[in-house]
Amino acid sequence: MNIKKLGAVLCFAFSALVATAQQGVEVTGKLKFSKPRTVKLFAVNEGKTTEIATIIPSKTGDFGFHFFPDYEGLYVIGTGTTINGADNYKFYFKGGDKLALTINDSTYVLNGKLNTKENVVLSQWHDLTYTIERKSVNFMKVGNSTFLDFFPEFEEVYAKSKTFLNGKATGNIKFDAQVKDILKLDLATYATTFLNTPRSAHPSVEEYIDYYSTLKAEDFSKNASLTYNYPWGSRLISSIILVNMRQRDIKFLPGLPGLKNQLDMVVSDTLKGDLVLDRAASYKNYDDYITLKNEYGKYVITKSQKQRDMDILTPLATLKPGDAALNFSYADKDGKTVTLASLKGKVVLVDVWATWCGPCIAEIPSLKKLEEEMKGKDVQIISLSTDDPKDKEKWQKMIKDKELGGMQLWAGGPGNDFSKYYKVNTIPRFLVFDKNGKIVSVDSPRPSDPRLKTLLEKELAK
Repeated sequence: MNIKKLGAVLCFAFSALVATAQQGVEVTGKLKFSKPRTVKLFAVNEGKTTEIATIIPSKTGDFGFHFFPDYEGLYVIGTGTTINGADNYKFYFKGGDKLALTINDSTYVLNGKLNTKENVVLSQWHDLTYTIERKSVNFMKVGNSTFLDFFPEFEEVYAKSKTFLNGKATGNIKFDAQVKDILKLDLATYATTFLNTPRSAHPSVEEYIDYYSTLKAEDFSKNASLTYNYPWGSRLISSIILVNMRQRDIKFLPGLPGLKNQLDMVVSDTLKGDLVLDRAASYKNYDDYITLKNEYGKYVITKSQKQRDMDILTPLATLKPGDAALNFSYADKDGKTVTLASLKGKVVLVDVWATWCGPCIAEIPSLKKLEEEMKGKDVQIISLSTDDPKDKEKWQKMIKDKELGGMQLWAGGPGNDFSKYYKVNTIPRFLVFDKNGKIVSVDSPRPSDPRLKTLLEKELAK
């Protein structure tokens, strides 16, 4: 093939790829519920479902969604909540896909011939697992089901699952590889949910069927992506841990010892971080949260975990003198990262400001004077810019033009973690921290007020 023809082929292939990515997914459906319900569309985000659209069906039950998928993979449609899979059903979408279905009180069926091969396979799998899914996840609608009827049905489905995918290749390489994990995760979800939900009779560990001996939290937690791509992956890890604890005769201890037992069963540090934050979300006391973070904060790794950490911590923070300060981490004017922990041994004064703030600018001469008076002492003055990201160059120019001293840090916008944590609603705002990184004042006097110098000298004398 000559260069011109090769270029044309590549160009066509790229154009086709872009066109597919830009195509929306069309869902048309009919809801046949005994009572009116809202139909919801969920995306999968780190092993949990996130509601992205809702619709109230017409009087005849018709509903539909048209959306542009952010990723190729599993989405969820149903009338349930984000908690578990009750009344919710998973589908596989990529740009340009169509789905037509009818949802009733207990299940769904596909309509017409426009449904993709991927969703036909998922529908066939749903039909096969329908009875065990109903008795585990949708148990509230089934009535009294115990292990005596569930275990035999599960074993029958499990046996059939081993050959279910034979002859069902869709031609979508990504899906054909992922569907094996979907089946594996579904079976684990149904098996563990059944054991961990209320029943009139529960089996002893000795009465468990052989399948449960294959369920090990260590195997499901080696790679976070396995469960992160599954709608109920986060919940599944916790469910398997509970089952494993019973199988291994591990006591359900309260507090940090109990959490340690759970973390010891998980391989991925990322998934450990999720368990730590799940525990933290139940805390009502700031000191308890700090104790937890000191012990297991090393597992809070990803960007989303750090954001969730801040969302949990901020409402608990009492901001009293003597409380541990937020260990912020921001880049200075030269791009070097500075943390509060790196300044241990110094009294720290933080000036929260922005280039557009008149009162902030008015304090600069007094701040420079204070800096000169504190020269040679264990005091670090930090100016923390809350300018909008688009104004970063303006910030750097003002530093140079006004010959700003101290340590100039970039917080990355008014919604930064520092401002949220300390509830900085107006600027300038001045905060003082002692040599051990603890709060002295989160609303101290301004540099133009002699009381700020007195406060710093008092801390230096300790």
